[in-house]
Amino acid sequence: MSAVPRGSETILAIDDDVRMLRLIRLNLERVGYTVRTEQAPEEGLVSAEMESPDLVLLDVMMPGMDGFTLLSRLREFSNVPVIMLTAKGEEADKVRGLDLGADDYLTKPFGPRELLARVRAALRRMEVGQSGATARISFGELTIFPARRRVERNGRPIHLTPTEYRLLYELAANRDRVLLHDELLTRVWGPEYRDEVDYLWTYVRYLRNKIEPDPASPRYIHSQAGVGYYIADHAETA
Repeated sequence: MSAVPRGSETILAIDDDVRMLRLIRLNLERVGYTVRTEQAPEEGLVSAEMESPDLVLLDVMMPGMDGFTLLSRLREFSNVPVIMLTAKGEEADKVRGLDLGADDYLTKPFGPRELLARVRAALRRMEVGQSGATARISFGELTIFPARRRVERNGRPIHLTPTEYRLLYELAANRDRVLLHDELLTRVWGPEYRDEVDYLWTYVRYLRNKIEPDPASPRYIHSQAGVGYYIADHAETA
């Protein structure tokens, strides 16, 4: 049974295939999402900037501006979750999309249940429970403000995607405790991702590149080989 969206989440689908856009609209609107569609990538980019959707479904192969280029330009002004749509399903394309800031991948053809599951999971990752949350979590030069979903280094903001933020938050909120690979995958991506260790490795690398003084010699995010990751408990919580 499909879960009904909590609110009026808006999803922007960008794909030059009219039939694919109809499929997406039909299956997402019937469970309560608001769906906007664009066939031209340039117009899709404008819509993403003007309408601030809650999620973007983005086709990789489009004439003119391809999905990778559009994603790169989108990340210049938005942290909106992005699910890439591709007919290839090749590992190199998947890695390239993740490197540019995509949150997930759907390989065509896909069914309605898989589409809904991926959309719900991506939106769920945006929701970090704030009830009883600390005002801030500080460690080293970093400070996390959960209520604002903001991360700073020495008072200056660090640009993180929603998935990067959620991963950092989970590690920081459980500092000095090794979170197992499947536990982190379940908390950050959802239970359906508990075996997707490649996702975790990739995003730990992203985080280290953004928050570590020397990503090759991590100061904050430590690993226990074959087990999981942790942040050492030298943090101060307010």
